[in-house]
Amino acid sequence: MAGIPLSDDYPVRRVPTVTYALITANVLAYLLSPLSLLAVWYGTADLPRECAVEHYFLRWAAVPVELLGGAQVEGSGSCPDPGHTKVAWVSALTSMFMHGGALHLVGNMVYLFVFGPVVEDRLGRLRYLGLYLVSGLVATYAFALTQASAEVPLVGASGAISGVLGAYLLVQHRSRVVTLVFIVVPVRLPGWALVGTYFILQYFLYISMSAYPGAESGVAYAAHVYGFIAGMLGALLMHRIRWRSGTRRSDVY
Repeated sequence: MAGIPLSDDYPVRRVPTVTYALITANVLAYLLSPLSLLAVWYGTADLPRECAVEHYFLRWAAVPVELLGGAQVEGSGSCPDPGHTKVAWVSALTSMFMHGGALHLVGNMVYLFVFGPVVEDRLGRLRYLGLYLVSGLVATYAFALTQASAEVPLVGASGAISGVLGAYLLVQHRSRVVTLVFIVVPVRLPGWALVGTYFILQYFLYISMSAYPGAESGVAYAAHVYGFIAGMLGALLMHRIRWRSGTRRSDVY
């Protein structure tokens, strides 16, 4: 992500309950997963923690080859077969609430905490939730199409949060955001500049990775790019519907 945002100066009018609920769901999903050291119930002689982690990803993460109709991916030879039946489209949803580590989780949640309340306030709670989920699904399936034969699990809320940033660019780009540049220097930046820089960076990295198919980054830049575009289009569509229906901004929840 381009810098670390700390706060947005847009005065939200309501408690952003959907954003807080999404953050809570992501945090709880991580803390209850075998990746969390707090989940002490994982790791036994019969099923070591590393096998529990592998089973966790195989069951709930989105695997491109599975999403596109391929056979269910099995575990490695060092871990016993998890023996579950997976529904691919469900994994596209559950993968949005999984993260590969604590830093991955914190980075995503910081962006959601800063930009989510603004977009939620501008779009209304239900529309915002729909945009978040649809952007995440679009990002997941778009990534799968770019990596059709991949058996590596895709996890994280980045695609959905990229959709929130895309929507922010349309609905409240005039705000200024206090951002940590180089981790230690706080700077007030226009919202459009921060979010626009994020998209350009993700797009550049996506194109760079596409030009070198053998390169491995461990980051699904395609999901970020397509999630951002989905968020922009979704916000544009919602604003047109509101304008045509004559819905007042204060009536949208």
